[in-house]
Amino acid sequence: MSDTYAPPDTPLAVLHEDHEILIVDKPSGLLSVPGRGEHLADCLLSRIQAAFPMALLVHRLDRDTSGVMVFALTPHAQRHLGLQFEHRRTKKTYVARVSGRVEPKTGLVDLPIGVDWPNRPRQMIDHDNGRPAQTEWKVVKSSDTESRLRLFPRTGRSHQLRVHMLALGHPILGDPFYATGEALHHPRLMLHSEELRLLHPDGGQGIKFRAKAPF
Repeated sequence: MSDTYAPPDTPLAVLHEDHEILIVDKPSGLLSVPGRGEHLADCLLSRIQAAFPMALLVHRLDRDTSGVMVFALTPHAQRHLGLQFEHRRTKKTYVARVSGRVEPKTGLVDLPIGVDWPNRPRQMIDHDNGRPAQTEWKVVKSSDTESRLRLFPRTGRSHQLRVHMLALGHPILGDPFYATGEALHHPRLMLHSEELRLLHPDGGQGIKFRAKAPF
């Protein structure tokens, strides 16, 4: 994987804003939070705080993943949303393009994930020390060379969808950590957070936000 960080110079894509929350469509290639070192300072959080100084982090997406993210605009909202993520009350739907024809059409990956320490930040299936992780999948369409899936993570482990798809034998296309050969040769990681359902911090009403996959 290249060490050069060249985040996209795209304007903020705000999907929703109110007195408690901000919903944005994160571009692929942009860190959610700053990395170590000045060259990794540009991130979605810093860009948002330039426009919304009160914005607070709630969760993250991998640098190469695009799609729906929520930020809090008050400390109350940050606590409220943080507990929802911690207790798995949020519902996330991802779109992914993966290598090969995935069969059956639906299924569940239930495999524990842990850090691949010699190769950090890579993660791996680790039956001895890994943390429980579950991902449901549903095939949208497929060919002999690739499949388009909707992925529904029940847990929120680092690189979960990427590791679970690799474990199925169908790595996500363009994945710089887990894809090899032809599957690696794509312009970006083909993983997008399409929909996020949550409870609004002011009143607890169920709401959902969507951003169409750009691939």
